[in-house]
Order: sequence, then structure tokens, then C-alpha cells
Amino acid sequence: MICSVRTLGLSGVSGCGVTCECFIARGLPGFEIVGLPDAAVKESRERVRAAAKSSGFNFPASRVTVNLAPASIKKTGTLYDLPILVGVLMAAGLVPQTDDTEAFLGELSLEGKVRPVSGILPMALAAKELGIQTIYVPVENAAEATLARGPRVIPVESVKQLVAHLFGQAPISPEPEWSPDGTVSGLPDFSDVKGQENVKRAMEIAAAGGHNILLVGPPGSGKSMLSKRLPSILPDMTWQESLEVSKVYSVMGLLTRKEPLVQRRPFRSPHHTISSAGLSGGGSNPKPGEISMAHKGVLFLDELPEFRKDTLDIMRQPLEDGTVTISRASGAVTYPAEFMLVCAMNPCKCGWHGDPSGRCTCSDVAVEHYQSRVSGPLLDRIDIIVDVPSVKFEDLQNRAPAESSSEVRQRVNAARIIQRQRFGETGTLSNARMSPAQTQKHCVLDDACSKLMKGAFDAMGLTARSYDRILRVARTIADLDNSPEIMPHHLAEAIQYRTAKLG
Repeated sequence: MICSVRTLGLSGVSGCGVTCECFIARGLPGFEIVGLPDAAVKESRERVRAAAKSSGFNFPASRVTVNLAPASIKKTGTLYDLPILVGVLMAAGLVPQTDDTEAFLGELSLEGKVRPVSGILPMALAAKELGIQTIYVPVENAAEATLARGPRVIPVESVKQLVAHLFGQAPISPEPEWSPDGTVSGLPDFSDVKGQENVKRAMEIAAAGGHNILLVGPPGSGKSMLSKRLPSILPDMTWQESLEVSKVYSVMGLLTRKEPLVQRRPFRSPHHTISSAGLSGGGSNPKPGEISMAHKGVLFLDELPEFRKDTLDIMRQPLEDGTVTISRASGAVTYPAEFMLVCAMNPCKCGWHGDPSGRCTCSDVAVEHYQSRVSGPLLDRIDIIVDVPSVKFEDLQNRAPAESSSEVRQRVNAARIIQRQRFGETGTLSNARMSPAQTQKHCVLDDACSKLMKGAFDAMGLTARSYDRILRVARTIADLDNSPEIMPHHLAEAIQYRTAKLG
């Protein structure tokens, strides 16, 4: 007898439909799984057999063949355990048939319990698009599945409970839709930072427009401290942004039943020893890397020149496109990578080049060699370069309260609202993500600004990319001033952030 059970799979961070076809035939007992399964899927034979017997069912002593269609898509993970078991039991006539509006997902323990799996959110969203009305998922994943705001979610604890539900003996209540309760833990505040008003201003501009920023200064000047406080002034996430980020974290298995939705913009800070695959993503079964984990948030690279040069250069294409594509012999997957790059570095090996104290012991050649570890093309993709000088004694002794993150965040949110209204339904959410056509339309310069820009272009030897990035930063500064037009002082400040030196 042949029975089909609907389930779902993953392709990158997107879900896709999969059909589990089960065929029981006469012959020597056997259990085969086909349809391009990986090792974890093939091992489900033993988990399914043990779970069935532990739940009181006699596993068919016949030749069992399971096909996971379409066979052209590689099947990975343990999420096919439950649909395979349900399909086998249906083909054996041990449980009632289900229709094609129901789908099953979950890993099985040997005693018949249903364990959580990763990637439930993108699969639930795919189920909504495919017209599936009911999905059966592990209890731990149920809240996450309801975020799709589509199919009815049935939380399953064990095989026995599921079978009783299918027979109508003990129906399982659907999981209620999970909604945020508004409680988000606190973040380090900008009010902790003494002095550095020029750097705070630059970070406010970066947060308001989603611009990449590089902090350059001696040790102990507060570069890392300021960067770690950046999330406290980032704008609120929209529902769609939260879903996009949560899909990535779902695939990585980082969502919990208590917090199934990422409500705060990510802040990722990988160590400088990270590999290229760790940063961009990869592996035999490709997984998202740090740049995708930072989607819609911040990727902070401390001690920038200490990273391997080839690792840093991997980011050049994602910084432009907002996506990263991982190609393997089995196929290619594309992950989102629309992040804000925040970097910090010393101006030289000893860290004191250009400091008024004169403590630098590095030669000019050594300074140039150290700074050359960061490639020119990568620097060209950074919108704001700001000098972070040593903190003065008077600033440390000052007891007056500094401006809090909540005050800065109000201005950032106001600027982002202006940007969302400007771009409408185009999909662009920040000035840093403007297309060339949008830049030309929304960053019009008057005669005074054009004259100023021409002088900067000739004197600084700017590239076309640098020119566009200066215009976008100027547009953000104007938004913070609630100015419909870019004024000369807005443009002058934007140019200033391109003239900063690395030491």
C-alpha cells in the first residue's frame, strides 16, 4: 500500500514543500529511504523503528520504501522522523489517513517522544504559502511556528499523543499565537561614556542611516566601549525585519520556546581568528555565517587589521548586495546579509601613532605595513571614518550626566520614519541601502553644495562609490535635522568623515 504525507524542508533560510511517500510491499523485511537523504535522514530508520515499537505498534515485517520527493532537493536533518513514522503507520493501516492540508515535522526519540528541530519558522512560512492548513510540530517549536500567522499549529509531545489525536480520542488543542510582551532586557547606555562627543555624533549618524563606520584611535580611548553601546541607539525593528532575522536564527537552532522571535537588532562580534567560512557561511551542509547572523543588525570587528586579509575581503560583495551566496557541488544557497559594519582599529602596531603624547615607537614603514592589512576596496565601502582620541582627564572627572541612549534613539527613530516615508513600498528602509537611481533622486545638490562637492572630489581623489556614499551620509544628516534639502553644512560634515586618516 502507498501513502503520502506532507512535510517541509529547508533551502538556505527558506522553506520548501516535501512529500513523504511510503510503500509497503511483500518480500524480505527491509527499510530504505530514498530521495537524496543525508546521513541524519538515513539514520531515521532506526529512530522510527524504535519509536514505533516503544509506542505500542508492531513495525511492518515487510519491505518498506520511503521516498522524500522531490528527489532533486537534498534532505538534511532529523525533522523527517515524524512524517516518515506517520506515513509508515498509515501505509500499514494502523492510523487514519490524513489529507494534503496537513503537514508533520519533528525528530523522534527511541521512546517515542517528539524532539524539537531547527528551521521551524521558515518552514511554517512556506506552509502558509503552500496552502497547508495544519502543521504538527514538536511542543518546543510550537510558539515559533505560530509566528507565520497562517496554519493551525498542533503541538505534539509523543507518538502516542499524536495517534490519539488522529483517532479523535484525545484531540490536542492548537497552540495560541505568540505575541511579544514588550519586555526586552536592558543594554549598555551611552551615558556611561565620558567625553568623545564627536564620536557619539558620528555613531548617531551611522545608526540613523544604517551606515558602515570605522573607529580609529589609541588603546583605551573607548572604541570598543562605544561600539558595544551602539545597539542601544539603533532604531526599532519592524515586524517584517524581526521575521527575517528570526528565520536565520531559527535555521541555526537559536530560538527558544520562551523567546521564539528576535526583537532586538543583532550585534555580532566575532574574534579576529574567525575563518572565512565562519564569517560568510559554509560547510558540507551550508549554514549561515556571522554576516548573516548580523542581518538587519551590527557586525562589529574589533582590532580590524588582525583579521586575515582574505577573510575581510569576503565581505566586499555582501556589503554591496546585502546577500551572500554559498556554492557547493550539491548546489548553491543564498543567505541574507544586510548588516551594518562597525570596525575598530589602532592606527599602528603599538597603537599610539599620531597621539600628542609622542609615545609611538613604530617607523613609518611599520605604520604603513600595519594599515595596509585593511584593503583599499574594503575601506571604500565604509561610509564614516572617525578619529577617537584619548579621553582627557577633565572629561573623566566631569560628573555631569551625559546624554542617554534613549534620547539619541528618539532622534534616530525620527530619522528612520522620514526614510521609510521617503522610500515608500520600494523595499528600501535606510539611506545606506539607496540604489543609484534613488540616490540621484533624493540627494539633489544645489549650486553651493555642488561647488563644495567638486572641490572635495578633486582634492581627495574620490571614487564614484565614495561620491555616492558621501551623498547618502549627507542625506542622513539632513534627516536628523528634519531638513527636506541637503544643505552645505550637511554635506561638509559628510565629507569630513571621508577625510579622516587611519593615523
